[in-house]
Amino acid sequence: MTDELSCELARDPQDLERLLIARQWLGDVDGMVALYEPDAILDSGEGQLTLGKEAIRALFADFTAMGGKFAPGKQSPAVISGDLALTSTHLPDGSVTAEVARRQSDGTWLWVIDKYSIA
Repeated sequence: MTDELSCELARDPQDLERLLIARQWLGDVDGMVALYEPDAILDSGEGQLTLGKEAIRALFADFTAMGGKFAPGKQSPAVISGDLALTSTHLPDGSVTAEVARRQSDGTWLWVIDKYSIA
């Protein structure tokens, strides 16, 4: 795991997906969680919503411990309105993700809502 990748900040909402996948492939669960706001919500499609960074950390830790790997896909251009951005990715299995990111006071971006599969 490289410290540089773990510390890299999302200067553009498009950076979030790349950083999430790279950190997950390295097993950097804390680095993955760092891409979310404290009260973020994640819908993994398992029928339950995951609320807050501690719950997101547990979800990612379990997934990573089981050897799961996020597949990179084709990221659509972010739709940005002020301090909010909608990001999405078409995954190799045909599913599409959707996320809402918010610009932070330092100009970086963090996810607030993450839905694994909308289609």
